[in-house]
Amino acid sequence: MTIEFDVHSQEETEQIAMKLASLLSPPDVLTLEGDLGAGKTTFTKALAKGLGITRTVNSPTFTILKQYEGEDFLFNHLDVYRLADSDEDLGWNELFYGDAISVVEWAHLIEDDLPSERLEIRLQHTGDTSRKLLFVPIGVRFEKICEAIRL
Repeated sequence: MTIEFDVHSQEETEQIAMKLASLLSPPDVLTLEGDLGAGKTTFTKALAKGLGITRTVNSPTFTILKQYEGEDFLFNHLDVYRLADSDEDLGWNELFYGDAISVVEWAHLIEDDLPSERLEIRLQHTGDTSRKLLFVPIGVRFEKICEAIRL
């Protein structure tokens, strides 16, 4: 199952991220894949806003992990691009199975460490301001979330 969205503005991308946020709970894990500038951080900022995160969210490119406190849980934003060709374990179990919702950019680089159930989101350029968002649910919970988003 793959859910596909064609969006034509940053605002449309943000609306989808906000709707998704309303359906998530810890320890949900989302993976984001896409070329540089595809909108991974924009999507993550809107998702965080939808989760009630009030701090400014920006890419953790050089720090690998940024953690934000919400009202009821933590929000982990990881950019694992710099871990290519690394065998370093940064405590994935604690991050992915704790009391947090996690978003992982460039997740294919730590594929073996990801939870068996997650939502893979692929962002693709289709124009200057338009994108294709592909949601690939892995696991029954994420299939139900994708069905709810589609409605």
